[in-house]
Amino acid sequence: MSKIRILLVDDHETVREGLKAILSAQPDLDVVGEAADGAAAVTSARALLPDVVVMDVSMPVLNGLKATGAIKEACPKVNVLVLTRHGDEGYLQQLLRAGASGYVLKQSRATELLLAIRAIAAGGKYLDPAVAGTVIGGFSRRPQSPTAPSGDVAVSPREEEILRLVAWGYSNKEIAARLELSVKTVETHKANATQKLGLHSRIEIVRFALLQGWLQDA
Repeated sequence: MSKIRILLVDDHETVREGLKAILSAQPDLDVVGEAADGAAAVTSARALLPDVVVMDVSMPVLNGLKATGAIKEACPKVNVLVLTRHGDEGYLQQLLRAGASGYVLKQSRATELLLAIRAIAAGGKYLDPAVAGTVIGGFSRRPQSPTAPSGDVAVSPREEEILRLVAWGYSNKEIAARLELSVKTVETHKANATQKLGLHSRIEIVRFALLQGWLQDA
């Protein structure tokens, strides 16, 4: 069984040592590198091409947000898991936009981190339950428009299937390949579904998916 290759990024050596001890104790995980700032993280990610980068947010030289964006631009197949003390929705939204596949709080149990690493290494998304609660809360506080998502709005099974995959981070091209459809067909179904549900951004699709329980089901 091939191990999940991990790059640890945190400016505190003690934190990195603690994380490495936890991860190295798992038979399916392998820490292949470490970095103490965002710029070094980008360089290491390009050189090592790990399966998962465990990324802190507050770091010198280049912060975690910018480093995440740079890594995803240079190495699209490298998955970034954010590990931070910041649990507010603003951080989450920015990091999702930058391409992060997961978000775990440092205050959470180690088992949460292990679940997240395995989930995103398998191609999925993972949000710490505490963070997911803030996302859902933020969604429920938005003013409801006539086209806002509701249980009375029905999308077709194919539209739902495509929205699920969008929420899990797949591109239109990847969805087309998985479902054996043309990219244009995927785009049409996605556009129809988002129009029906009043969703206007990827963040809103992720929020809706959380409310539906889709991110736990996949």
